[in-house]
Amino acid sequence: MSRSPLPPFDEASAREKVRLAEDGWNSRDPAKVALAYTEDTRWRNRAEFPRGRDEARAFLERKWARELDYRLIKELWAFSGNRIAVRYAYEYHDDSGNWYRAYGNENWEFAPDGLMRNRHASINEHPISEEERKFRWPLGRRPDDHPGLSDLGL
Repeated sequence: MSRSPLPPFDEASAREKVRLAEDGWNSRDPAKVALAYTEDTRWRNRAEFPRGRDEARAFLERKWARELDYRLIKELWAFSGNRIAVRYAYEYHDDSGNWYRAYGNENWEFAPDGLMRNRHASINEHPISEEERKFRWPLGRRPDDHPGLSDLGL
């Protein structure tokens, strides 16, 4: 199985890869999202270190069970060869209705088949009020005409 676009990346293919990753995560479908990673993928996500596709899928299941109405925007930061760096923000609420916005950076490394081999994420979040939310599209894929992070001043 391969996942286009394939490395080495140019600016257009790196932007496409970032948007495809954003779309996948906005689906909140752990089984589908996990297929974008190699069988032996290695992650660093806060204090968790999933190893392999099955652990990545289980991580995503736990994440989206507690991060409700999750909406994400990713933006290309840099790319070279088989690596891409992104910055991102996402909003969600917990089961008590408290809203949060998380900000982060990810470094990605891809195998030749276009599957992500390594994902290193650094994330900070803070509470926001419902009125402070900026990501208000219907659940699922961010509409093409919705502003990105830079346009939103984030």
